[in-house]
Order: sequence, then structure tokens, then C-alpha cells
Amino acid sequence: MSRRHLVGIVVPLLLPFIPVTAHAETVVDASKYVNPFVGTADGGPDFGHGGGAGMTFPGAVTPFGMMQWSPDTVRTAGGGYKYEDDRLYGFSMTHISGPGCTGAQDFPVLPISGVIGRSPAVDGPGYVQTFDHANEQASPGYYRVTTDSGVRTELTASTRAGVARFTFPAGTPGTVLLDVTGSVNGVDDAEVSIDGNTVSGWAHTGGFCGAASRYRVYFHATFDRPITAAGSWKDGVVQPGITVVSGASPSRRTNSGDIASNGRGSGIYLQFDSDRPVQMRTGLSYVSGEGAQRNLEAEIGMKDFDTVRVDAREAWRQRLDQIEVSGGDPDRLRTFYSALYHVFLQPYVFDDVDGNYTGFDGKTHQVRRGHHHYATFSGWDIYRSQTQLLAWLVPDVAADIAQSMYENAHVLGDVWDRWSHQNTITGVMNGDPYHSIIASTYAFGADDFDADAALDSMVAGAERVGEKAGYTERPGNDQYQRLGWVPGQVSDTLEYCLADFGIAQLADRLGNQEQHEKFLRRSHGWQHLYNPDTGWLQPRSAEGVFGYPFDPAATDGYVEGNGAQYHWMVFQDVRGLFDKMAGTNRMATNTGTTRDDTVIRRLNEFFAQLNAGPHAPYAYLGNEPSLQTPWLYAWAGQPWRTQEVIDRARFELFGPTADGLSGNDDLGTMSSWYVWASLGLFPVIPGRAELFVHGPAFAHAEIRRSSGEQFTISAPDAGDAAPYVQALQVDGSATTKAWLPESFARDGGRLDFVMGPDPEKSFGAAPSDTPPSFGVPGP
Repeated sequence: MSRRHLVGIVVPLLLPFIPVTAHAETVVDASKYVNPFVGTADGGPDFGHGGGAGMTFPGAVTPFGMMQWSPDTVRTAGGGYKYEDDRLYGFSMTHISGPGCTGAQDFPVLPISGVIGRSPAVDGPGYVQTFDHANEQASPGYYRVTTDSGVRTELTASTRAGVARFTFPAGTPGTVLLDVTGSVNGVDDAEVSIDGNTVSGWAHTGGFCGAASRYRVYFHATFDRPITAAGSWKDGVVQPGITVVSGASPSRRTNSGDIASNGRGSGIYLQFDSDRPVQMRTGLSYVSGEGAQRNLEAEIGMKDFDTVRVDAREAWRQRLDQIEVSGGDPDRLRTFYSALYHVFLQPYVFDDVDGNYTGFDGKTHQVRRGHHHYATFSGWDIYRSQTQLLAWLVPDVAADIAQSMYENAHVLGDVWDRWSHQNTITGVMNGDPYHSIIASTYAFGADDFDADAALDSMVAGAERVGEKAGYTERPGNDQYQRLGWVPGQVSDTLEYCLADFGIAQLADRLGNQEQHEKFLRRSHGWQHLYNPDTGWLQPRSAEGVFGYPFDPAATDGYVEGNGAQYHWMVFQDVRGLFDKMAGTNRMATNTGTTRDDTVIRRLNEFFAQLNAGPHAPYAYLGNEPSLQTPWLYAWAGQPWRTQEVIDRARFELFGPTADGLSGNDDLGTMSSWYVWASLGLFPVIPGRAELFVHGPAFAHAEIRRSSGEQFTISAPDAGDAAPYVQALQVDGSATTKAWLPESFARDGGRLDFVMGPDPEKSFGAAPSDTPPSFGVPGP
């Protein structure tokens, strides 16, 4: 992505409520700055990890809402919608925000002008609706499009339900097609029926990212207008008057990314007079059809479309207004609040209004009173930035997410997934990230979950060798525990080390020193992969042999990255890594250079490019393994370089338009990175709550946690002309440290930045300013 998104932002940002320039704005209702289309178009190169777009969706949803009613284009995309396409397949009720693989998109609904012709199962392309973006609009909780055929579709939502409003061209009947087998990866079985003005059904589907896992989802819908004709289709046959149909279908996508006409599939159609709009009120459930009906009745009942839309917008206003920033150019505000919006989409509420939810064991369970069960966790991604932001802003939600993860694992015999979709294990990606998520959540003070039981379960999962419940939590765990590393795998080793560090941190906070020391030792297995002859972390065989020659741009032994990018992923002991790297430069050290000269030189080389992809030895900030690396300069005494890198990244990789993300958002991971980066803070160490400072993008920010604590960030001179921290006060006391203790994130406080145009190289440079590292405990 180029700097075109923010061209012209050269005036300094202002103090709140002081109108020095007309270009700065003060936020009153943050929801007005959200562009739900951000991330739906390609914003960067496709490096083979899900494309160069955010893979978000623009449809109607409330914060953490189960109902995510959104348009799906013919061209495939992880979020269902590809901005570059002008063809709509339908409006499905479930989505995933930002994944590199397709999933969900259950129960697509498609309104058309006219009557049904050939079966949609054999003539899918014949029903595709084209549109122009000029006739499309989206805002928090609302989506609208008018297709070239003249049909207008509007969508809004509550937590577990939604309302669609269809307006058809006058003089021609309007028809609504509901493809019960239309889930993006196909269905094993499905059924739908019509009873008067009510339609209900279910689908058994799954297959996220090629996984074998399956889930069952239900809907219950009512229409507010008389149905003048109805029927169904099954495979190639249209059946007028037949109002119950079942069937199965393969994936509806082809290798080219278009919809498939494979001749299989089932659905129903409903015909209406076109003299007035038709409202379709729909409830979702992952428990039962009755649950979907109760969800609809409890959350929407007989409310009309506009009332539900207003309620949805208010829910977003309250959530987004937890952070009020001011002194920003409108484009920067749009980028910021669009990112914050995407942070609050997922995970989402998975329990019904009566508290029932379907667990990973396929059985119905009941949530604790006053709490929610959440679903769909992109573990490999979110443990790096989004987990911490949720735990900071909404500790009540974060604690319920942690409890949900624990309950999911425990019912399977303490088996922890890496990437869960709905109530299923997918095993997508590598590592064991949920342990870091649980530990970070607790560290930020979101501790209203069964942490002691979770710790016992985490230990059991981390120590297991082999398969349980059809899933292997840690491939290579026998060798990892015996040798300290996974042969041939740097990324697996580093991920397991971070997971073990998370277990150690939670154990320490809960007073379990035996497990704390055991897992802290295990978290330093990375040391076995350091090759002093090359100065790199490298793949190593079970016999202890490093391969030669070593190319840091090579990808063997790494997941979605290379040796140069994974080398830095020792966030639990950065000082330990730097000390080893200094040992490979003994001659230079003896001539008077400092021990971190090697580190600084290599970091500088690394950040020569910010989004180089997996085949070049530079940063890859459009993907997760590089996300924390800009802050490593703090351990080398040069945090001013971090400030430089972050300032570049905010410009080059993010923007307020559809192409405003340069890589998959991965359920809010990249968006949360931008929110942190714009506030001038970042949680670098998974499992901990220290916040590293680098200089905010706004003159002023007020942050309110849902638990009541408040934070003020003031930087009157912040702006493009003053990206460097000159001085910092924490709660009125001066500090030269480029990081804050854990207590700040939990308790609230005030930061006052003095910003300037040139680096203040003494800030964070003293040995006493060095951030914490967690080395191997003594014998």
C-alpha cells in the first residue's frame, strides 16, 4: 500500500478542543468515522498467505455479534466479499472477519426481480446480481446496496438476529431465494421448510481452511408481507408448492474463485408483490431451531427495520466511544476507528438468549449467569495484539473468552486448539497459542474466569505427546520436551517456547512456583537453535546438526515467514537473544563498539523494507510473526528507531479506504496492531502486560475500560512533523523508560508526551531503562 491514503497530512495535530486548524477534528460519535469496507480490497502484494487484502466483510453486525449478515461476491474471499468484484452471489448470515481461508457464509439469501426460472443449483451464474459501488453504503450495524436489476437490499442486526429489508422494482413480482445448502464450503446435510410466513432450517457444514471439522447451525425467519407463491428446488428440479426440502452440496467455489454450478443443492423461494418493501426478520442459533426462534423473539420481536438499525448504531457508538481521540486529520480518524471497529467483530457470542450453547463435545451446555460463551478464535494471530487490546478495553468480554477457551479444551480432555471455528477444532496453523492468550488476559486484569482450572488444563495439554480427541496439540512434542527443540522446525520451537512462557507466567500469578519454574525453563528451548557460527536461529536436526549453508530468506522450517523474520521471535528473553548475538561479534566488541552494535545494525537492515513477504530477509508487517519486532530497539537502548519504524508503518500499510489493509486482518489482529500503534503503546511480551511506548498519532486520547479504569494520553505536538518522543511523564512523574509497568495497564493513569522533529537519543538509552527479560531461572 502506498502513502496515498494520507497524502497531505502535514499540519501538526492539535490539543483537544483547540481549533488551531480546520483540518483537525474532535470525535463526538466515533461510529461516524468507521468505514466497514476497509480491508475488502487488495491493499498489498499477494505473498501466498491468503492474498494481499484484509479479507474483511462490510455487512451488518453488532459488537461481538453472532449474526453477521453481509454480501458475498462471486469471487472468493475469506470474509466473503471482494471489493474488486461487481457480482453478488447472495447475503449470507455468518462470516469470519479477515481470514486467509474461506469459511461459514451460511444461509445466503438473494432477492431478485421476477420469478424463479431454472434451479439455482444448476444455473447459479444466471441468478448472480451485478451492482455498482456507487449504489452501495455501509456503516456500523447497517448495509445497503441497489443492484443493477433495481432491487434494494438493506441489512441490520442485533446480537443473535437481524432484519433484511428488500425493495423490489414496481410492476414485477419480487422473489427471495434462500440457499440452505449455500455455505461456502458446502454442506453434508441441510433442511429448510416453510410454514405460513415463517421459514426455518439448518445446515451441517464446516471445512474452514480444508479442515474436516463440522458444525450445525440453525435459522428461523419471518416475513411481514403475504407470500404470493412459494416452492423449493433440489438439485436440478424446481418444485412449486413443495415447502420442505433437504439435501447436500459440495463447495460452491471453483479453483478460479467463481461460484460453481455443480447441479447439487437445495433451497426455497418465496414470491411477493412489489408494491411495498418486504422485511425478513431472522434469528440464528448453533443449538436448535427453537433456540433460533427464541433469539429472534427476544432480541427483535416485532421491531421494524429502522428501530433495529438505530439500536445497532447505538451499540457501536457506546463500544467505539471507549476510546476518544482528537487532534487528527479526518482520514487518520477514519483509519483508526475503522480498525477499532474490526477489533470488536470477533470472537462473537455463541450462546443463545437462554444461555445454552453447543460445546466442542457436541453437547448442550449452559453459560454462567451473566456471562457469554464465545466462538471462533484465530489463536496463531490474535495472541500477538488483539487479545491484549480486548483484555485492556473490555476485560469482561476477554475473561469470558478465556473461560470459553478453557471449557472448549476441558470437555475434550484438556485438548487446546490453535484455530477454532464455531464449536470445532480445525488445527489450522502451528504452535500452541491459546496458552499465551489465557496468560495475557489474566495479566491485563481480566481475571474473572476459572484460572486455576485453566492452568491445570494448559499443563496437561502442553505435556501431552501424541493425539487425543482426533487432534495432536503439539506435533513433535516428544522431541521438544526431550531435546528442547523440534527438529527441523524453528517456528514450531519458538511458538512452543512462547506458549510455555505463558503457562509459566500464569502459574507464577497463581502462586504455583513448581509449574512456573518448570515451564520458564522450557520456554528457553530457543537457545538450542542459536548457531554461534552464523549468528542466526536455525533449523537443527535431532542429532544437533545445523544445516549449511544457511540462507535467512529461506522458508524451510518456518510457517508463513523465513529465518530473518523468525529470528527475533524470542520476546520472553530479548536480552538473552541480544547477548548471544553480541557473542558473534567479539572482534568488533574488543575494538570498542558496544555489544548491541550487531543487533542495531541487523535490526536496521531488517526494517529497510516493512512488508517484504516471506522470501526476502526483511520485515513482513503484513503478517503476524513480525508484528512485535519494531519495539526490540528498546532493549538495545535506541527506542527512537522504533518511533521511526512505527511512523512509517502507520503511513505505508494502513489507510481509510477499501484497500486500507496490506494483509489479512485475521479476526482483528492487524487492526488491533494499528490501534495500539496509533495510541503510542504496544504489548510486546505475550503473557505479560507491560506496555511499550513509541509516540502517539493523536494529540489527545481518552480510554475507558469497561471495568471503569481510565487512561489519558496527551501529546500536544504529535503529528507528521514531530514523530519522536522527547520526554515522557507517567502520572506526572518524568521517566526515561520506553516501557510502562504492568500496573499501568491494569490500574489506569496518564501519559504526557513531548514530541519533536528529531530523535531524542538519550530517551530509553540508559542501562536502567532496559525493559525486562525473563531468563532461565537458577538451579
